[in-house]
Parts: sequence; structure tokens; C-alpha cells
Amino acid sequence: MDKEQRIPELYGSLVFNDKVMRDKLPKDIYKALRKTIENNTHLELDVANSVAVAMKEWAVENGATHYTHWFQPMTGFTAEKHDSFITPVGNGEIIMDFSGKELVKGEPDASSFPSGGLRATFEARGYTAWDPTSPAFIKDGTLYIPTAFCSYTGEALDKKTPLLRSMEALSKAATRVLNKIGAKEVTGVSTTVGPEQEYFLIDKEDYKRRRDLIFTGRTLLGAMAPKGQEMEDHYFGAIKPRVAAYMHDLDKELWKLGIPAKTKHNEVAPCQHELAPVFDTTNVAVDHNQLTMEIMKKVAEKHDLVCLLHEKPFAGINGSGKHNNWSMITNTGVNLLDPGKTPADNIQFLVFLAAIVEAVDEYADLLRLSVASAGNDHRLGANEAPPAIISIFLGSELDAVVESIENDTFFENINTTKMNIGTTVIPHFTKDNTDRNRTSPFAFTGNKFEFRSLGSSISVSGPNVVLNTAVAEVLDRFYEKLKDVSEDEMEPAVHSLVKESLAAHDRVIFNGNGYTEEWVKEAERRGLYNLRSTPDALPAFIADKNKELFVKHKIFTESELESRYEILLENYSKTLHIESLTLKDMVLSQFMPAVREYIDKLTASVSARSALNINFGNKTDLKLIRILSDAYDKVFELTGKLAEDTDKAEGMDDSLMQAKYYHDDILEDMNSIREVADSVEGYLPDGILPYPTYEEMLFYV
Repeated sequence: MDKEQRIPELYGSLVFNDKVMRDKLPKDIYKALRKTIENNTHLELDVANSVAVAMKEWAVENGATHYTHWFQPMTGFTAEKHDSFITPVGNGEIIMDFSGKELVKGEPDASSFPSGGLRATFEARGYTAWDPTSPAFIKDGTLYIPTAFCSYTGEALDKKTPLLRSMEALSKAATRVLNKIGAKEVTGVSTTVGPEQEYFLIDKEDYKRRRDLIFTGRTLLGAMAPKGQEMEDHYFGAIKPRVAAYMHDLDKELWKLGIPAKTKHNEVAPCQHELAPVFDTTNVAVDHNQLTMEIMKKVAEKHDLVCLLHEKPFAGINGSGKHNNWSMITNTGVNLLDPGKTPADNIQFLVFLAAIVEAVDEYADLLRLSVASAGNDHRLGANEAPPAIISIFLGSELDAVVESIENDTFFENINTTKMNIGTTVIPHFTKDNTDRNRTSPFAFTGNKFEFRSLGSSISVSGPNVVLNTAVAEVLDRFYEKLKDVSEDEMEPAVHSLVKESLAAHDRVIFNGNGYTEEWVKEAERRGLYNLRSTPDALPAFIADKNKELFVKHKIFTESELESRYEILLENYSKTLHIESLTLKDMVLSQFMPAVREYIDKLTASVSARSALNINFGNKTDLKLIRILSDAYDKVFELTGKLAEDTDKAEGMDDSLMQAKYYHDDILEDMNSIREVADSVEGYLPDGILPYPTYEEMLFYV
């Protein structure tokens, strides 16, 4: 009981949350701030000044000496600049001060962050602007204030601003439709997200000896251990004490920051784990996930571990993803994706289901683009993650509902099966409407959709920007078709609208096995996108229909779209460039010297035995010398080709051609080197390589 009491006290103890605001702010100021948060209204400076005073007092009470505007530039990481609260007042004395102006606005150097050409180097000014919808928090003695980041001329340079814009667009569109079909009391709709986070833990000392992990986040050399994940004994297995201690401390640190960490377990691959939070408003969930990834790494350090968030740190075993559980909730507390007991009769649910199906079908290229990265390319379609083809899994009951709507036939509820597993001790329970489909990129899971294609290291902002905006667009179309319909005619009009939409877009619904070659062929027959790599997917950002979507809903300007396109291409090429240089360095300064040393030892041994007329082992050793020598020469030859091709890639001016060359040629060069190098690793004695093997990294934690 004592522990249960301590956890509620711990939870959110470092967050300037609603409870703290009620306690610290005057009633009129609190009401004004809540109005801003709930209704997206403008915040007056006098309100900001009062909030700043209360926020500073609370932060100082909790040990903070500095504040920072915490933002999410296009680097994929977060950024912060710390200023102290101190203000000199003369006579060598200071006061702790913090104004509304300091709370609302900061000025980092915009030219030092990726801008995709939006800002020239000499155009340095940028602004951070307080986001009151995401609560401030204290970390490491600093008050962190979540902010948006824009250029001097107002262009969004971050991942938060487009997300907030997309949330407003969806809320507006969804509210209009709901009001029209009868839900007059609804004044706003929020999207919610619960991002499940997968990760690896390895020993810090092993990590420090792997240049590839340090510089690229993934192993560029390394043969599989005799055992991988084939015994399926790690998934949901007993958590090792060292990992359990890490998870315990991680939970506590997350809870202090109001991050609702809920579930933890071992994942499929050795040393792989997962953390899942309770869902939250999308903007807050995105901020929380960025914090979660940062704190995962920080807590790992305290346990002499390293947390790896790369999508594919180890070849040959499953990589890590991030499942984006997405739903929509009205301000009256109704989950719009809850089908209820009779989904076929739930008009409100069917309207939003049809809107999502249509949105995913029309903007599948954008959804694929939103999860594209060099790391995630190693996972998608590799029988460990959904395929690169975007489709929707609805399950048997909803699929039957859709079929009955399209065919104007009667739907009979099939959710009547009771589970009886053959023993009276186990309670009977109702069987779910459908099984889960882990091969589906976008799966309905009861009262939400699970977008399963995200990579473990990316911000969940991008996928949700696309999802929110695409659904807002379709809801706007629905409203235009219903706006002149009277209440008496609304039910048949809605039925006709849903039927028309589902019939036109049901090609994207697929409930089968997404891993099969048959599905690839079937998807092509249906006309679905199959964008296999990041360079294939990125041009979707600037396709005319997608530009029109984003500009219409004021998510991005055309210049913001062009800049993000350039940033993503540049990031992809830079990532592979670093990988190429790292592999070359490891081969020439670590792998080849180790192989040469062992060849020399074998040669010396053969010579010594021959001098004494001892033939024992000479034939075998000579054969082994030839195998190693051939591999040594081949790796050197391939590394030379890699260096030449990398130089060629760096000389290219066209960013898309460069990215494609890195994908088609540089990656192939790297894979060829690895294939030869890994094939001889098993011939080398323990300890000859200067870096740890897969066996050491994956099975000794």
C-alpha cells in the first residue's frame, strides 16, 4: 500500500500540469490559460506574465536554476539553449526572475539548423514560441518549455508546428461533420496517440569497442551467432535482473515527467525490449516520445548499458519499430473509432471509418513517405515489419460490415463466440471480433488504428501530420456533400455517402498475409503504391496532389514542402555517406589487420612444423590460409570500389540522383564487403577481432 501511495505522488511531480496551475495561478489567469489550451485562442501578454511568475516559482521550489525553450528541429532530435533565472540588481546581488516575454519567445540561431534552403547562412535569426498545450517540465535542474520553432520570416523549421496545424485542421473538419450529422454538442475533436517503443540494450563496454555502433547506430560487420531468435524464447520471456533494474528506473524517471509508461516486456530478438505508454493527445504524445527516447539512453548509462534505437542495429535478427496507435476523441469524451456493439448501425462510426479508408487509399504515398528513413528501409517488407505497400486491415467483422454496405445486404453481428479452452478453472470470455494482423501497416485494433510501419528512432510527428491532414481533407469532402441535406434526409444521405466512399476505395483494404509475394502482385493489380526505398518514396512530398493537400489546409507552404524534401534527401545521403566511411575505416584499420595477424601466425606455425618435419595440421592450415588470404584480398578490392563510388556520389549535384546512387550502388558495395568479411569471421579465434562479436553483444547482458 505504501508503494502504491508513493507512485501517485511521484507521477507528474516534475510537470507544470493542470493541478499545479490550479494551485499556483490566480483563478482568472488559470481560466484564461485553460481557454487558450482547449480552444486554441490567443494568449495575452498579461496572462503570460502571470504564468511565467508562477512557473518560475514552482521550478525554483523544485531545484531549477535555468530555463530552456525545448524544440524539435528537422535534425530528428530535440534542441535546447539554457538561460539562468538570475537577474543582477546592483550591489553584487541578484534576483530570480522570469518574464512573460521570456516564456513566450526565444531566439536560437536558425541558420545552424537544417532549413532545406529556406534560410541562408547569413540569415541567422529564428524564433521559438511557447506551446501552452504541452506542459512544461523540470529535467536536470532546468525548466523545459515546449516550443515551436520558426524562421525570421515565419516558415516552420520544426516538427511541432505542422503537427499543431494538422490537429487544428482535423478538429475543424471533424467537428463540422459531426455537427451536421446530429452531434450538435461537439465543439472540438482531438487526435490521440500511444506510441509503442522498441529498443535494444547492450553492454556499454561492448558499445565503446564498436565504431559502427558509435557512428551509425548499426553494425556494419558481424556474423550471426549460432543462436538468434529462432527458438522464440526471448519474446515475453522472464526479464533478466540487470534489464529489470533498468526498466524499473526508467519507469520512475518517465513517471516523474508525467509520461504514462504502462507496459514493458522482452521483444522477439535477443536484447530487444518494448515500452508502451497509455495514449495521450497527439501533441503531448509526440513530446513525450521524444523525451522517452532521450531518457531511455540516459538511464541506460547509469546501468553501464547503451540503448540502441536504430531500426536495424543487428543484421539477421528483427529490428525495432514504433507502433502509432491513433484515434479521435470529441471534447465530450466520445471515441469516434469505437464501433460499439452494433457497428453496422453506428452511423457516426461508419462515417469516420469510411473517411479513414479513403484518406489512406488516396494518400498512401504520403503515409509511406512519413516512415521513410535509411534505417527503416532495412525493416519494411523483411518479414519483421509491415511491407512497404500501405494497406488497411479491418478484421472479419468490419470487413463484413463494409461488404454489406457496398452490397446493400443485411449484416448479422458475428461477435457471439465464447472462448472455452477446455477447463472449468479458466473463466469463459468473449472472443474478439478479429485476430490481430502483424503484417498489416495500418490495422484496426478495436477502437483505434495502429500504424505499424514507423521506425524506432523517428519522431512520431511526421506520420501523424500526414494522417491528420489526409483525414481532414476527406472529412471536408464529406461535409460538402452533406451540407445542404436536411435532417429528415440525413440518414439515407449518409448511408449513400459511406457506400460510395467505401466502394471507391476498398482496394486498400487487405486482411491477408502482407509478407507473401502473392500480395505484392495483387497490390500491383489493384494499383497500390509499392515504394520500396526512401529515395523511391521521397518525391511524394512534392507531388502536385500532395502539395495541394498541405497548402490547402495550411500545414505547409510550398517553400516549406520543398525545404523538407531537400532536408530528407540530404539526411538520407549523409547517413549512407557516414556508414560508407565508417565501414571503410573498420575494414582497413581493424578487420584486415586482424585477419593478417592470424594468417601470419598460421604461416609461422606451418613453417616451424615443416622445419621439424612435422606435417600434423599443415594441410589444414594451408587450406585455411588460402581461404583467409582470398577473403583478405577480396575485401580490400571491394573496399577500394566502395571508396571510389563514395567519392563519385559526393560529386553529384542532383540530390535525388545522389540518394538513389547511395541506395543502389553504395549500399550494394557495403553489403558485398560485409558478405565476404562475415563469411570468414567463423574461422577466426576468439579475441582476434578488436571489436565484440554478435555472440558477445547479444547474449551476455
